[in-house]
Amino acid sequence: MTISLRNLPPEVEKAILETSQREGISRNKATLRLLQASLHKPAINHDFDEFIGTWSDAEADEFDAALAEMRKVDPADWEPFEWT
Repeated sequence: MTISLRNLPPEVEKAILETSQREGISRNKATLRLLQASLHKPAINHDFDEFIGTWSDAEADEFDAALAEMRKVDPADWEPFEWT
């Protein structure tokens, strides 16, 4: 199948040209590679962006208070170990 694309947005044209030059391939192959790569994006967001900013200040304070004991450093844990 052959498709002609017109009026490409500048960022799309730039991506095609950069891919072509970087990989030493034709613009056509670069376009196909970019199209194929766009099909393989994960359906689920794995970077947890949906959770950022979802806690209220009170919830964040409660969480920090619950971890306060775990965040303390015990100096005895940092004393040199003596081999016997």
